[in-house]
Amino acid sequence: MSGFLAALTISFAVIFVAELGDKSQLMAMTFATRFRPLPVLVGITAATALVHLVSVGIGYGLGAALPTDWISLVAGLAFLAFGAWTLRGDKLTDDEKSKAEKSTGSAILAVGGAFFLAELGDKTMLATITLATQHGWFGTWIGSTVGMVAADALAILVGRYLGRHLPEHVIKWGAAALFAIFGIWLIAEGLIGLS
Repeated sequence: MSGFLAALTISFAVIFVAELGDKSQLMAMTFATRFRPLPVLVGITAATALVHLVSVGIGYGLGAALPTDWISLVAGLAFLAFGAWTLRGDKLTDDEKSKAEKSTGSAILAVGGAFFLAELGDKTMLATITLATQHGWFGTWIGSTVGMVAADALAILVGRYLGRHLPEHVIKWGAAALFAIFGIWLIAEGLIGLS
């Protein structure tokens, strides 16, 4: 698999899983009750593309400046932390929920602005930075953006159905387990490179 395809595939999978049960999905569901799905998806896509472009820029710069074996170790530890963060869970604050429900301007601007601010410093931004230290920036950017938009689209389309039929703890534990697997794999890769 080429470097671009590997970055695209890995980034898509990691960010899609990271987004399951995240507050962004809750925001997407809230906005979808107020606005039509297409403007909600356009706003999510624009905000996500911008935040993840910044993320891959930071990650790619760090990857070029630091030794790759140490980056693998740090990335592995970060993925273990993301797994723990996923188990802890994410909830919308009353203020975030109120903003999502009361937005009266353009749906795209309201959704885009809310998502941009919500994603700054979020685990998906940090995961994208981490992925970009290991893979090409373009594939990571496209994969992480599409992964997040796909997960949020899923929340809009079938979130209510899944919420009624699939226990939240199953989603949380599955996402945390995948983060742990990626984390252990990266740590092992870093240790092998250092030895």
